[in-house]
Amino acid sequence: MSEEATPPSPFSDPASVAVVGASADPAKWGHWLARGALTGEDRRRVYLVNHRGGSVAGRIPYATLADLPEPPELVVFSVPARVVPEIVDQALELGVRGLVGISGGLEDDYELARRVRAGGARLLGPACLGLFDADTQLELAWGRFEPGALGIVSQSGQVGLELARLAAEAGIGVSRFVSVGRQADVTLEEVVGELVDHASTRVVAIYAESFGDGRELVRTVTRLTEAGKPVVVLTVGESPAARSHTGAPASSLEVVDAACRAAGAVRVRTPAEMIDLARYLLLTVRPRGNRVAIVGDSGGQGAVAADVTARSGLRVTPLPAVLAARIEAGLPDAANAINPVDLAGGGEQDLRSYARVVRELTGSGEVDAVLLTGYFGSYGEDTPMLRETELGVVAEFGFAVHRTGIPVVVHSMSADSDAVRALRDCGVPTYHTVEAAAGALGTAASFAPPCPLPLVWGSAAPVGEGYLAARDLVASAGVRFPAGVAVTDCESLLAAAERLKPPYALKADFVAHKEDTGGVELELKDAMSAVWSLEDMIHRLGAGTYVLEEMDTRQGTVEIIIGARRDPSFGPLVVVGAGGTDAELQRDTTIELGPVDTERALTMLRRLRCYPLLDGWRGRAPLDVKALAETVAAVSSVLAGCAAVAEIELNPVRVGADGVLAVDAQLTRAGEERT
Repeated sequence: MSEEATPPSPFSDPASVAVVGASADPAKWGHWLARGALTGEDRRRVYLVNHRGGSVAGRIPYATLADLPEPPELVVFSVPARVVPEIVDQALELGVRGLVGISGGLEDDYELARRVRAGGARLLGPACLGLFDADTQLELAWGRFEPGALGIVSQSGQVGLELARLAAEAGIGVSRFVSVGRQADVTLEEVVGELVDHASTRVVAIYAESFGDGRELVRTVTRLTEAGKPVVVLTVGESPAARSHTGAPASSLEVVDAACRAAGAVRVRTPAEMIDLARYLLLTVRPRGNRVAIVGDSGGQGAVAADVTARSGLRVTPLPAVLAARIEAGLPDAANAINPVDLAGGGEQDLRSYARVVRELTGSGEVDAVLLTGYFGSYGEDTPMLRETELGVVAEFGFAVHRTGIPVVVHSMSADSDAVRALRDCGVPTYHTVEAAAGALGTAASFAPPCPLPLVWGSAAPVGEGYLAARDLVASAGVRFPAGVAVTDCESLLAAAERLKPPYALKADFVAHKEDTGGVELELKDAMSAVWSLEDMIHRLGAGTYVLEEMDTRQGTVEIIIGARRDPSFGPLVVVGAGGTDAELQRDTTIELGPVDTERALTMLRRLRCYPLLDGWRGRAPLDVKALAETVAAVSSVLAGCAAVAEIELNPVRVGADGVLAVDAQLTRAGEERT
């Protein structure tokens, strides 16, 4: 016998809807909810509820939910906070499956959600802006929505509404809009997951201030990516003011970027950037690489575009001489096709020059995208006799993109001419500023395939304190340290010195920041020097366990920092960067969700500004980058596999041509404050 199908979500296509707090006043939420609900009346039964009576949208509302002729499947309420519990209890008694809480300011959101779940229902919100679904004609939100292909899921109702309005101005419709509000019950991750099989959604925009179970969200976004639905993320946290606004522990932007890379998504900085990118993704293909040719009929605009494009992470490199010669043929003598391509008035003399140049570039195999900047799009608007010719060139752009799979993006001085509209109709994204055009193209080029997250199985085995405990734990995963022996007094130190090779390093096992507190002495040339140092440390720091180690005396090494920690939402992370005592000053680090394998670790290393130092800078011998990547992977696996550890830091890790040695280690146990 086959399993019974899971009933559809009450928030997608309910058979009946009740609006509690329906109002005839256009300034009130209840009016918008009632008006929106009635737009879907040919698909579902709609009931309006208001205990004051009167008339709403030509209907006489019911006084209470209990007065309805049937239990509604979905109830949306916009009423004073003090009456919300009563409304919810009435709904649960009737067997309502879903509730949408517009109302905010409740005493205990999560207690309300607990009661809803105990009653066999689900709660969206509270304090949300509502939802809209173009496929099912479900409209329960403030504002008006044009149907389209962009799915919007927003923790902030106002940001979500701004995205929808910016999208409308850009000619983009909304497939599904959900404001999740307080997420007391239904989570952002659940709502995002429903878009995987949502027929009309082709691009997904997410605004989030906190991420709940971030790793589960990454897996859900990965499903969207694999379904061919690109995901764009907007979050906050760059400034202290933004972090304080969220009221919840916010993951750093670097961590969110790592999560996006793992899921095959990208992050943008503003709602405008999000909609600019959505326009691109809905119209054309993503670039296969980051090589861009810039074409314009003004040398100045081409130069500005080159700068802006380079800042967007794209490469504007010289075109091969043969290709440049073909492009320059038939253009004025002043034309230059090195890149940027300056038509030098060739477009004004013959508009078809634009089409010929774009054909040459898209068919050359030398570029991954073409950015056209300047006056094109304005010719027919300013000189009507050129309108048909310009539209013919537009059609050739569209054909070139279709034939080659190389996207063409246009920055036009016209915001909304016939040619601009025709460009969009034939799959050529068009923007009124070069920053928007280059930014959308650059972000589109940054998409990469998702990297599946491994399951994390953390052992609860306890771990010790101090340097030796950290060293032993990490060494058990294969990380190499210098030979060393624990000592407590001069006698044990002398015995240890006989087993080790000078010069020595002496470290206080129980001191975290050894350089800052005098808990480490280096370059101890013989046993007596080590004895004197030990006596001095005991006098200053007290009795305890110390460690005598051989020093790494290899020449030409580079110091790297490797760390791993747990993020409240995304779990295990691994960090690698330029190390040593100035690591915090250099701020040359990169982060990934952990654990990572060696290949992923190599990718991290290549992103560092200091990577050339590892790879044979100025003729020096390349260092053992593979061993370093293996060390990064090992540290990430240690943290992921040990629930008792909150953070591990190896600094410095000395990388040489013949291998890697970690010469200091620190760990923070779960529940402890980092010192």
